This record gives sequence, C-alpha cells and structure tokens, in this order.
Amino acid sequence: MGRLTGSGAGVSVPVATAIVVADMIGVGVFTSLGFQVKDIPSGFSILLLWTVGGIVALCGVFAYSELGAMFPRSSGEYNFLGRAYHPAFGFLAGWVSATVGFAAPVALAAMAFGEYAKSVVPDLPPIPLAIGVVWLVSLVQLTGVRHSSTFQLISTILKVVLIVAFLVAGFVVGAQQPIAFTPQPGDLAHIVSAPFAIGLVFVMYSFSGWNAATYIIGEMNTPQQSLPRALLAGTLIVLVLYVALNAVFLYTTPVSALAGQLDVASVAGSAIFGNLGGRIVGAMICVGLISSISAMMWIGPRVMMTMGEDIPALRVFSKRSVSGAPAYAVLFQLAIANLLLFTRSFEAVLDFIQFALLFCSFFTVAGVIKLRMTDPDLPRPYRAWGYPFTPLVFLLVTAFMMYYLLTERPVQSLSGMLVMLAGLLIYAVFRRRPAAAGNSSHRE
Repeated sequence: MGRLTGSGAGVSVPVATAIVVADMIGVGVFTSLGFQVKDIPSGFSILLLWTVGGIVALCGVFAYSELGAMFPRSSGEYNFLGRAYHPAFGFLAGWVSATVGFAAPVALAAMAFGEYAKSVVPDLPPIPLAIGVVWLVSLVQLTGVRHSSTFQLISTILKVVLIVAFLVAGFVVGAQQPIAFTPQPGDLAHIVSAPFAIGLVFVMYSFSGWNAATYIIGEMNTPQQSLPRALLAGTLIVLVLYVALNAVFLYTTPVSALAGQLDVASVAGSAIFGNLGGRIVGAMICVGLISSISAMMWIGPRVMMTMGEDIPALRVFSKRSVSGAPAYAVLFQLAIANLLLFTRSFEAVLDFIQFALLFCSFFTVAGVIKLRMTDPDLPRPYRAWGYPFTPLVFLLVTAFMMYYLLTERPVQSLSGMLVMLAGLLIYAVFRRRPAAAGNSSHRE
C-alpha cells in the first residue's frame, strides 16, 4: 500500500489540507478577472461564476473521496482508474502525471515566481530565480515527510494570512467603486450567456488541484477519514478566498481599469496601496507560489513512486531514502521541470496536456458511478454526498470543458491524447518484462 517507511508519523489532516490549498491557489485567481469582466460587467454575476466553479470542484471532491476511501493508495488517477477500469487505463493517467503533468505546472509557477520577484526587486533575473526556487523546494522534499509537512504547513498558512491581510486592507483602505454584489436587472442575461460558460472553463482551471491530497493517501494517518476531510476543507477554504479576492478587486478598482488586463492583482494593488501596490502584490504572490511549488514537488513524485511499486522496469523510483522520501522520483520530476524551464517549453506542454488531464478526471468520477453498478458490495468507508447528482454535475461541466478545448485548441488537445496513447505502447513494453512482484500491489 505504499505506507511510510522510516519516516515517523504520517501526514495529518491540516498538512493534507495545506497541500490542497497550496496546489489550488496559484496565479489563476490573480489573472482571470480582467478577461471575465470585459464580457460580464456585473459584480453579482462574477461572484456567482466563481461560486459555481467552487461547487463543481466540491462535486469532484465527493467522488474522489469515495474512491480514495475505497482504495487508499497514493498516486491519484493512476490508482483510481486502474482499480475502476483496468491497470492500463491507470498507467495512461500515471504516465502523463509522472512525466509532465506536475513538472509543467511546477515550471510555470517557478517562472511566475521569477517574474513577480522582478516586480518587487527589478534587477533580479527571472530564470535563475525560477530554477533556484524549484531546487530549494526539492531539497526540502528530499529531507523526508516530516520536514516537508512542516514546510508545507508554514508556507501555506503564510500564504493564506497574506491573502486575508490583502482582503482586509482592500475593504478598509480601498475606495469603494459603484458596483453591486446583489442581483441586478440584466444579471440573468449575463448568467445564461456564452461568456459566462467560457468564463467557467477558466475558473475551473483556477480550482484545479482540489484533488491534490489523493496523490499522498498512502502517507496519511487514517486515510478513510482524513482524505475526505482534507479535500473538503481545502476546497471550501479556497472557494471562500477566491470569491473574496474577486470581490475586493471589483470593490476597489474601476471595471474599466480591470477589463482586458492580465495582471488584475497588481492593478487592484495599485488602486489600494498606490505606487507601492504592485510590489506588495508581487511579494504576496511570490510567497504563495513557493507553497504551490512545494505541494506539486511533493505529490507529483508519488505517482512515479507508486508506478515503480507495480512495474518492475520502474522499480528504482519506488525506493525511499532513510527519511522516507522517494528520492529518485523527486529528482526525476526536478530534472523534467528544469528541462522545461531551460527550454521555455512549459507553456506549450501545459497547452497540450490540459485535455488529457480533464479526460482522466472525467473518467475517474465516472468510475464512481461504474463501481456503484458493477461492484455494489465493495466496502465504501465514505460515500459520495449527493450521489448521483454531484458526480453528474462534475461530468457535465468537465465534458463541456473538453468540448471547448477540442473546438478552440484541436491540435493541442489531440496532441495530448497522442501522448496518452504513447503511454499504452510503453505499458505494453513494460508489462512484457518479467513481472510479477509488482502486479500484486494493484490488489491492495
């Protein structure tokens, strides 16, 4: 089951919650509003948009919690799809996650860290900073779960405290704009419009990461109880912060100044704090990105680690250090993130894996429905709240997002599927090797 070896106590609910919060809050919430408000100039409709995004994420949380409590093993979709359908399907998801699924977002977050640090201290070089922060966080991960837990908890608490301080300052110091957060005439037209639906796609990207704790289930104390609590608490915290952040942006800054702007947080920061605003916001985002990179450098290698437990050819990645860290898996993800940073190819990689990641989460949630029908007697320590409606809501929204990506970015989406299918070939090659010791771990 991939339990800890030689690393002391497992991961607590507060640390698992911190991983969820840290993985979710990246730069998305600080950059999305400018494009939404251009087509939806309504305070109520914008806040509703972010609330709906949070509710859809919660629908995913309920489904993943049921699967995680049934199959408490680290690695997220690799474990769930392998158990709900076939090990080959799990391998496809694991192949994407273990190679670029986490390394590309790590590289993007590190690059954003470099750019925001430059806004605080203009002479700082972004690329060396980006590489430096990834190495620093990776070294923490290599010291083992106990130190990783402490670092994750402190950095995430600091991130949330800074965001709350920004929110309080915005509402106390900021000059109120003529915008209403209660329903107004015309809001219904905004809510049923195409821009609202498209805006939801980008809001959902900002909420991605709500499933983060499923990648470390095997390291959690009492996972059947802890996982649902961590996923639910983390997602609810982020939902409240996201709605509050967008409210403070709209409350303090004229809509005309926000419309079409990428860096809405800096625009709002300048409106609240004057000339220093950009630097204050830049520093806040930098601190927040450290905790995001830490979460992804923790959970990503657990996919390769678990694959190494099952597949003899990848056995080296399953090895843990004396402190309990899957050292080779961490170094593997570090190497890919560095390669993506050096080649500046992480944005292109993110473009073509988005469809594949949605595809995996869609079938994971569908797996809850499938298992309820095919294996109704399997022990379910946690049952998805609101079943079957909550999984169906998640599936409908995710299907819409996949349709949007296929029509708007067909080449990238199909490229992502080809990367997954390449995983099938690799799976077939690996499975031909003398097998067997690893195969048994799929049976728990």
